[in-house]
Amino acid sequence: MKWIRTVRALRAALDPLRSTGIGFVPTMGALHRGHTALFDLARRECGVVVASIFVNPKQFDDPSDLAAYPRTEAEDGELAAAHGVDVLFVPPPDEVYPSGFATQVTVGGVALGYEGAFRPGHFDGVATVCVKLFGMVQPARAYFGQKDAQQVAVIRQVVRDLNLPLDIRVGPTVRDDDGLALSSRNVRLSADERRRALAIPRALAAGLRAFREGRDPAAAAREVLAAAGLEFEYADVADFAGEPTLVVAVRAGATRLIDNVPLRDPQAAGLQV
Repeated sequence: MKWIRTVRALRAALDPLRSTGIGFVPTMGALHRGHTALFDLARRECGVVVASIFVNPKQFDDPSDLAAYPRTEAEDGELAAAHGVDVLFVPPPDEVYPSGFATQVTVGGVALGYEGAFRPGHFDGVATVCVKLFGMVQPARAYFGQKDAQQVAVIRQVVRDLNLPLDIRVGPTVRDDDGLALSSRNVRLSADERRRALAIPRALAAGLRAFREGRDPAAAAREVLAAAGLEFEYADVADFAGEPTLVVAVRAGATRLIDNVPLRDPQAAGLQV
């Protein structure tokens, strides 16, 4: 696996390989089985697999959250290599946002509400860095996880609206044995907070059952979260490109967790219901 840190070196490495089909997995590092499942999917579908690690400052509205984000570059490199990544692109901030950088992608539509409402500017930052990374890597396909359902919808919207020449592929949410969706933020949970956070997958399952029975999925989910004593910012059914998706954002102690289930395709959420 090649480690590359500049755009010039990245293009020099990838230009001779484009005919084989480049698959790209953008990440912020702190890799886990959710990421490696995307590496594996890209490996099956593409001739060359590129992953990036870049903690994007433009998608954090809270400086303390940015500072606390885990950075485990050496371990991440080992995991990426073990799962068939050919090129690991790890640019420094000034390579992505050089001096004088003054352009931003502004997104509306599906970016409004939910994460867009509770994290102002977040999706503008996500869209900006993804458009830049897509331009740097020039992949045929890019891979994202279902766990960030609204982010996936935003990226699909950006690719469509800007006529970017790539396909967006989505891997199912990967969960721990206890049902909690894998997230780099899970390491911040105390044992008690993690126990209480297990109400999140239970709430999604309750919402799914309610949907199948013709009841209100969001109300069923809120009831489970409230019974567990969890503070939730939202628990609602979103419309992501015509796909009704039960989305939740919960605080377990100081840690903010999001999760979702597409109500017509629960397997995408990794739920066994």
